[in-house]
Amino acid sequence: MKKNIVILWLAVMTLPVMAASHTAKARRVLAIIDRVNTYWQANNPAEVRSFWDNAAYHTGNMEAYFLTGEPRYLDYSLRWARHNNWMGATEPDPRKWEYKTYGEDQRHVLFGDWQICFQTYLDLYQIAMGEYAPTAKGKKKIPPHDNPSKRIMRAKEVMGYIVDSKANDYWWWADALYMVMPVMSKMYKLTGDERYLDKMYANLLYSDSIMYDTETGLYFRDGKYVYPKHKTNSGQKDFWARGDGWVLAGLAKVLQDMPQSYKHHSFFADKYVRMAKAVAALQQKEGYWTRSMMDPQQAPGPETSGTAFFTYGILWGVNHGYLSKKAFKPVIKKAWKYLSRTALQADGKVGYVQPIGEKAIPGQVVDASSQANFGVGAFLLASCEYVRYLDKK
Repeated sequence: MKKNIVILWLAVMTLPVMAASHTAKARRVLAIIDRVNTYWQANNPAEVRSFWDNAAYHTGNMEAYFLTGEPRYLDYSLRWARHNNWMGATEPDPRKWEYKTYGEDQRHVLFGDWQICFQTYLDLYQIAMGEYAPTAKGKKKIPPHDNPSKRIMRAKEVMGYIVDSKANDYWWWADALYMVMPVMSKMYKLTGDERYLDKMYANLLYSDSIMYDTETGLYFRDGKYVYPKHKTNSGQKDFWARGDGWVLAGLAKVLQDMPQSYKHHSFFADKYVRMAKAVAALQQKEGYWTRSMMDPQQAPGPETSGTAFFTYGILWGVNHGYLSKKAFKPVIKKAWKYLSRTALQADGKVGYVQPIGEKAIPGQVVDASSQANFGVGAFLLASCEYVRYLDKK
């Protein structure tokens, strides 16, 4: 009996050690994640539409949930998904679906800004099925509060339509490569059907044909901004930081889901590595990237959303062996210093986020009070990947 008591005592005494498996620095970043996410969720209702800006926040919120296992984060995304009935744009008749122009109406089902929500719905489905579990608070299966299959019905309908279609010109703006590419790779993981990866590859080739700059490895925001048709005020190429941030982060997410045995894996990996190196070379000494990446004077000063997406994308590559830790360590150090000391405000607000737009705008004021849902999502992504980076150290 005495022996059993001793064994039980030892087991209990080891629990704090197991719970404190993160490094001291990582625990400080975890505290930042909770401060930022708690501030956002306390000041913003979950019951908002499923358009891209809200959905981009939820990609960061879900990453924070997977890292920490915090039930509040999961509940917030579930409330949002249920509010939107697990749908993006809701037009029921595929003959009326549109995508070739920007559209916030319900007929733009095929427009990528209405598809990023599927990333979170697919994650929530796999949580309900017990296939995903958080890393910090155990692997307890979370019981679904509704029929799990409902969570992915619209995603399967819309993405299945795209896979079966002959068109490849769906992604005509850089943002779409974050909005939709990870949906395609998640659909592949869900179904095992390589047609999702093949369609992603075909669609990306079209995107490359209209807005990829072969000289630098960066993306113009869309066809309107291709050099020399469009230039900064000083005559330089105008690469918009958030636009390229969407792409680098999207490539990281895709590579996370894509098997290395896939026939076009090297195409995605090589593009990602080249882009990460090009991005790193344009970082400002203060750690941020300016809105016009190659021409800081076009819109001077810090900007958080592009910086955070770049930081996430680079950290992911270092953590997964695609990028050299030695080469990118100074980039990461400076970027995190900016994000944690300048972008992050004392109350948990994430500032210096350029408002919704598509280019660097001369004279536009972006300051400590400039916040946005997608900026918080990007900050959470970068912070979560930084925790993993610190734990690897």
